[in-house]
Amino acid sequence: MKKILFEPFQTDKLTLKNKIVMAPMTRSASPNNIPTNELTQYYKRRAEGKVGLIITECTFIEHPVANGFIDAPAFFGKQALESWKYMVKEVHNAGAKIIPQIWHAGIAHNNIDTSVPSIGPVDIFKNGKQIVKAMDQKDIDTIIEKFTNAAINAKNLGFDGVEIHGAHGYIIDQFLWDKSNTRDDKYGGSIENRARFACEIVHSIREAVGNDFPILFRFSQWKLEDYNAKIVNTPKELETLLFLLIEAGVDIFDVSTRKFWDSAFKGSSLSLAGWTKKLSQKPVIAVGGVGLDTEFTLDIFSKTFEDTPKSTKLVEEKLQDQEFDLIAVGRALLGDPNWAKKIQEDQLNHIIPFSSESLNSLT
Repeated sequence: MKKILFEPFQTDKLTLKNKIVMAPMTRSASPNNIPTNELTQYYKRRAEGKVGLIITECTFIEHPVANGFIDAPAFFGKQALESWKYMVKEVHNAGAKIIPQIWHAGIAHNNIDTSVPSIGPVDIFKNGKQIVKAMDQKDIDTIIEKFTNAAINAKNLGFDGVEIHGAHGYIIDQFLWDKSNTRDDKYGGSIENRARFACEIVHSIREAVGNDFPILFRFSQWKLEDYNAKIVNTPKELETLLFLLIEAGVDIFDVSTRKFWDSAFKGSSLSLAGWTKKLSQKPVIAVGGVGLDTEFTLDIFSKTFEDTPKSTKLVEEKLQDQEFDLIAVGRALLGDPNWAKKIQEDQLNHIIPFSSESLNSLT
């Protein structure tokens, strides 16, 4: 396991000391939306624990209804940006690279403030009250601008790239999914049209940050409200989406699944990350259940999961088969900041298991 996992990863834009990525996980630990020193040290401990790349929790762009979580970090404003700059320095000094995941929650904003509608592809009413306003062209242009400003901030602060959150039912993914996007204009209908909003964001960022700054794009089939959802139903549809995003400027795909080893389409054992790699020929990050042998469900709030070697060993096989290039670890790293180091040193029996308690502290 450890040999290939701890080999360096290198592209013309990004070099990592190994193939272990800390997956973005919301911590709701930034009072007044300002990252704290405690949060910085939380990330630094994972860097010291041999993680090669840290992708931060989702951090919201500068828009009135962008946030979807209590005490989520902002990615704008002097105080927040100063905190992020300090975090970059600390993580770099600990030997890892770090990339922010920038985000607009869309409908999930209503978890924060139901007094004003959020925005999304279409109008949504609940009990006679409008909770989501359909975005017009001005709204779309504004969101593109705000994503672009956040990416510029990332580059100016010394981050090693930027990840656009296009997964899990948030605003970009709402446009990608035909169940949440029933528009009849140029942003709705075909996969090409549904991908237009995402591609315009990527293209604007690429023009702003230049060709040498890595752009990552996270996507998923599943949504928080629908684990069986699909934005693409066939490899051909996936190919169309990927090439549109590549043409816009994406360098690396972060493919979020509930179990990284699950097959993506009938008739093939290849995972969604594997199909993404095969079709795009771009570097791919796989994620989902590493070290836990369990899929993501709401049970994570009430159970302890013992680390077992099955999925950890499977990572090696799939890396050797070049099914993907990097593996993102989520819950296992919440349970034990030294998970990667213990894997490298064959200390599996000493790994601290993930439990619901891991969600309640910044260990």
